[in-house]
Amino acid sequence: MCAFVIGSGVGVRTGGERRGVCVGKRVRWVERRGVVRAVVEPDQKETVKKKGVEKEADVVEEKGNGAVPPEVPLIVPKRTTFAGLVYDRLQDTGADIAQHVGRMVTKPQVKKDVKRPRLVILGSGWASHSFAKVVDAVKYEVVIVSPRNYFLFTPMLASTAVGTIEFRSIVEPIRKANEFIDYFEASCLGINIEDQVIKCESVQQLEGESNVFDIPYDYLILGVGASTNTFGIPGVEENCYFLKEIEQARELRKGVITRFERANLPSTPEEERKRLLSFVVVGGGPTGVEYAAELHDLVTEDMSKKYSKLMEYFSVSLVQRQDTILTQFDGALQQRAMDNFKQSGINVITGANVVEVTPTAILLKDGRELPQGMTLWAAGNGTQRLVQDLLHSIPEQTEARGRLIVDDWLRVRGAENVFAFGDCAAMETGALPPTAQVAGQQGAYLGRLFNRDYCLQCELPYATAKPNSNVETIGMTDLAKPFQFLSLGIMAYIGEEKSMIQFEAGENKVKLSGALTYLLWQSVYATKQVSFRSRVLVLFDWFKTKVFGRDLSQF
Repeated sequence: MCAFVIGSGVGVRTGGERRGVCVGKRVRWVERRGVVRAVVEPDQKETVKKKGVEKEADVVEEKGNGAVPPEVPLIVPKRTTFAGLVYDRLQDTGADIAQHVGRMVTKPQVKKDVKRPRLVILGSGWASHSFAKVVDAVKYEVVIVSPRNYFLFTPMLASTAVGTIEFRSIVEPIRKANEFIDYFEASCLGINIEDQVIKCESVQQLEGESNVFDIPYDYLILGVGASTNTFGIPGVEENCYFLKEIEQARELRKGVITRFERANLPSTPEEERKRLLSFVVVGGGPTGVEYAAELHDLVTEDMSKKYSKLMEYFSVSLVQRQDTILTQFDGALQQRAMDNFKQSGINVITGANVVEVTPTAILLKDGRELPQGMTLWAAGNGTQRLVQDLLHSIPEQTEARGRLIVDDWLRVRGAENVFAFGDCAAMETGALPPTAQVAGQQGAYLGRLFNRDYCLQCELPYATAKPNSNVETIGMTDLAKPFQFLSLGIMAYIGEEKSMIQFEAGENKVKLSGALTYLLWQSVYATKQVSFRSRVLVLFDWFKTKVFGRDLSQF
């Protein structure tokens, strides 16, 4: 037996044949081709040397000729530079494109008599859509279960809620992501982790009859997203609108026109007109800010031409619990957004806590009462019921705060063969922002892990096939790199054809705002559409709105 330090890891050479063993709480190791390895960061090598790992250290002999290595902390190799992470991502994207094109050209045939591992995906959002596009649905039997049979480009929901973009322009049938996947339009009622079965119910109930069925799985992937967090405040559920789905955007669009038509009636008192046209947005994040900006554009650019006598009663107020809005951005950009809203006439109320919402008013903790004719609640994310049930049923999830705790390879802690990504998951190393950018990268990453034949049941996943761009070679073991989020920046529309963009390259940030930035904002969103069809429709909608204005029809 000899011990050695190689690459960015430390190993102990033995002659055993065991794989995927976890020894103690502080060390995870794999033994493959006669080599046992524990992994540490390069800057910990000196500490390891002092512990005598490079010498013939104490090794506990096990059954046969195997051995247990000395305890060392597990730190899986990660990219430490922005350039290195970008390089990895470009390689992976190139491989994804090659696979997608190859699938379209060769049209592989699925052998029905060959049993394949079944991957069941819950949800059809960003993470699930990215996973479906990347995963090899010939190698696996892939089934998506979701009450929504389409992918929704959520960053543009605020635009659809006022008619700038049409609803169908930002949706794409989920089956188009991968022609080899299967899809069931149903809701998941529960998950039996021990038996690896989920219980589902069809969302289409003919003649009032419910259709409940079970789906067994080999691997389960949760991408159910998050709900809107009402914080238990009285009146929010009953008296507020929300903005997470197309149906909610449609209700918002209808609600605005309804209130203007109601205020326009000759029998409506003046005080009631003022209340009806008092629009309130609760939440100063991207959703709240962008909707307030889009609503103001709708009224000042289009509705003012048809309802000119009502404009004196119109107002938009943005209520934010913190002292500023768009807290994800740099302080200078936050102030620029505040100044732009002030110049536009949008009333921004910061440091305000809502304690109750009535049909006619918003009650604040400091005693103020804001009249409201329509309120959008965009104050944060909550937990889906299915996720809550899992959190309560898995003992290892007791420390979770509304999101399933997953490890560096997106495996749910305490649930074998269960994975989670997107807004319903939180990394052990710290929760990532609940954005489409994070979810999309996680979905594609997990798809590659399955495609590349990693031993995902092993404590430390290693490749059982040929190494590739997502493999870190340590000695003779190819370890799957953990997920790392590549932040390319954040964007927000702040009204009057002005946007803010904060590009990120590691520690460096480039901050842009103004009218020219709005063109860049449009370019990014147009190119990020998931199909050529959607790009054409979105561009045409912008052109149509610019030339003809937004449609104010009520139907």
